[in-house]
Formats: sequence, structure tokens, C-alpha cells
Amino acid sequence: MAAFSVRLDARVALEANAYGEITACFHGYSVSLGTFSAAAADRARKLRKGLPFAAFASNRGNIDEEINLLAQRLAKRGLLEFRLGASRGGEDLVIIEPQTSDYWPETPPLAAADALVLSRFAYMRRRGDELVLESPRAGALFKICDPKIATALAMLSRPQQIKRLRRRDGFPGLGLLALLTDCQILLKTSDGKSPQAAEGDSGLALWEFHDLLFHARSTGGRHANPLGGTYPHVGVLSPLPALRPGWPGQKIDLPDPGALSPFAKLLRERRSTRGFDDQRPIALDELSRFLDGTARVLSRWNDAADLDDGGHTVRPYPCAGASYELELYLAVDKCEGLARGFYHYDAGAHLLVSIDSATNELEALLAGATNAVGAPAPPQVLITISARFGRVSWKYSSIAYSLILKDVGTLLQTFYLMATDMGLGGCAIGVENIDLFAKMTGLEFHVEGPVGQFALGRGAKS
Repeated sequence: MAAFSVRLDARVALEANAYGEITACFHGYSVSLGTFSAAAADRARKLRKGLPFAAFASNRGNIDEEINLLAQRLAKRGLLEFRLGASRGGEDLVIIEPQTSDYWPETPPLAAADALVLSRFAYMRRRGDELVLESPRAGALFKICDPKIATALAMLSRPQQIKRLRRRDGFPGLGLLALLTDCQILLKTSDGKSPQAAEGDSGLALWEFHDLLFHARSTGGRHANPLGGTYPHVGVLSPLPALRPGWPGQKIDLPDPGALSPFAKLLRERRSTRGFDDQRPIALDELSRFLDGTARVLSRWNDAADLDDGGHTVRPYPCAGASYELELYLAVDKCEGLARGFYHYDAGAHLLVSIDSATNELEALLAGATNAVGAPAPPQVLITISARFGRVSWKYSSIAYSLILKDVGTLLQTFYLMATDMGLGGCAIGVENIDLFAKMTGLEFHVEGPVGQFALGRGAKS
């Protein structure tokens, strides 16, 4: 039976000072994990080679409780990994790498008669010289170190009963199957029930594999990959020039366009504003005018010839198939006449609805936007654009998520132009944390989730 243990990620070092404070050091950064007893700090050194996973559930004494707390804090920052090995110190069979901040392994009970099948969102791929198994639904990634395990898992493209799997060579072990089931990489199914039907709720049924993968991996919160402007190709490839080299064909001069129209002037005046004047914050009446001019429902209609009987709306910006799947959520830091908090904009009734959320979650949302744009302070109002994905994927195949992102682009340009026209400042933000949004709203990330953000406020004078 494979041994299951917890160990530090190879890139992490733990340091303890004379006062018992333990710090995690990695990639030139250091993070304080709190103050612990000398005995706990001594045992923490064993995390380098690994501690048995069972020890973290015992809590037989104060030291066990301290190590458990330390491990939870390390896991929350993605600094731990979980190992399945032939024996302690033997060869690794599977390494589990957390992808979400709240991942902690669970092993749900599995009976011999249970049938398991791979999720349609699960996939294996090469990562460097490694083989990894992952899914956009999973809270962890599984590095497969033994090719026999990969072969055994491939058999689960069709439902297989556990009692039959046990009889086969290369049976991966009940513990691994339970861990994969916990991550929704494997699903329990039953005779007469298709794997598709066992996959989850109706919101998940509307997703295609490539769309859900694109959504989960191109945003923050559900993976541990580098994100944002990391310049991964510096010193390897030259950057492309700002202007494309001209084509060698005949060149035709275009006539002078003459005086600019008011709209053309507005387009040229548009700027990205990252710093805001917190002494003169945006006011509620200005926020109302901004939302009315950019996103309010102008009319509703139904088409008897359209299969979509959910109806349609007309709003100030264009949208694929008149789906208007985008919703606006406002994290308000400073707005004259409006309390600090988290709100949903009801575009049909033109009103804000307060959403209860923890203070630390609101702070984390605003801090993420501040870091993303490199601003000295949070935006006065952070607008998160979410999508009700089923409004588009119910109708469109293969292109649903692509259409949603195109809709986000048109709405962001609408935001920019309205802000410029009102003398306000705004800036589009390219990184959203879909896991944080799910916690703040209580919505499953595949039902409704963030696809864009926009910082809004009264710009600081440069």
C-alpha cells in the first residue's frame, strides 16, 4: 500500500528566528507563518522530507495542533505538496500539487461495487519532462511519476467497477482513486447512467471542454501557474515591433480626414487612469449616470421564431446573439453617498443591491486590482464583469467562451468612452480571481464568474 505524506515544495525553505517566528522563503520572497513553539519548529524541519498525512488528523497534543496549523497556512499559499510513494523515502508514484488556496486532500469512501469514470474535463499532458493529470474543476494537479498508473487511469475512459479494477495489473490503489474522486477528476457513476449525466449540475452540462479550461486557466484563483506580466521569453525571443513591417505592394495615400467629429475627439482623449483623487471621490449620482449610459436595460423583447424563450434585452453596447450575458458587480471603496461594500447592479431596474461579503474578501478583491494595475491605492469603484455562461453556451457550440470575451471587449470600450465623456478616469484590468468571486457571491465558478474588471473613479491630476 502506498504511503501518503505531506512535504514542502522543493522551492521553499523554512526559517525560524529566536522568537519562534517561522518564515517561508521562496523565489526571493519571505512570508511569515506565525509564532510556534521550539518543539513545533523542530518538527517542522521534517516537512522537507515529508511527514505522514495521518499525523495531521490526530491532534493528539499541542505540537500536533501547531504543525497542523502550520501546514494549513503553507497549503493556503501553495507551498506544500502531497506525496504517494512506495514507502517513505522510496520512489514517488504520484505528487499532488494544490491549485486552489483552500485545497486539502480528502478521501471519500469508495465501495467495491462503485463504478468510476474519468471526468470529460480531465486531461493528461506533458509538462517539461513530466506527465500531469488535471482538470479545470480540480483543486489540485496530479503529477504521475509511474507510467503504469497512467495506463491504469486511461482505462477509466469508460466506467469501471472498483472490484474489477482490483483484479487488473497496475491497480493504482484505492487511496489514489479516492483522492481523484475528491478532485472531481474521477466521477462515481452507475449502470444505465451515462458519464455525461454523472458529471454535475445543469450549469456544468452547458460547458465544452476547451471553454471551461480556457476560463479556469486564463484567470486567477484555480491554478498555480505564473500569471500576468512575467516576461517569460526575455533573453530567448526578441519582442515583436510595435508596428508591423509594411507590405511591399503599391502604396495609396488616403485623403485628409479633415476636422475631427466630437466622437472622434472622444476616442482620442481616452486614457487608462490608474491613480485616483481620493480627496474628491466619485459621487453616487455620477455612478448612476455612468451605469445608465453604459449598461442599463433599454427595452425587452421576445421573438416567437427564436428557440430561446428566455427573452432578449437591448442595452447600450452590442452583444453576440443579443444574449447580454454580462452582469456588473461593484466593489466600492470610496463613493460619496454610497457605503463601502460589495454590490450587484440590477440593469433592468437600474438599482444597486448590497451583497453580504466578508471584509477580508472585499479587501482582497480591491488589493488584487491595485496590484494588477500597479496603482498606489485601490480604485474608488472596482467593477467586476461577470458572465452567466449558459446564456451563450445554450445556443452556440465551439465559440461560446470566445463570444463572451468579445462582448467583454465591447463593454470595456463603452466604459472607457463614457468615463472620458464624464471627465472620470478608468482602467481595464486583465486579471480576475474566479475563486474569490465564487466565495463572495456563493455562485459556482462554472455557473457565473468574472471575465473582466474596470477601475473607475475621479482621476488624480498628473
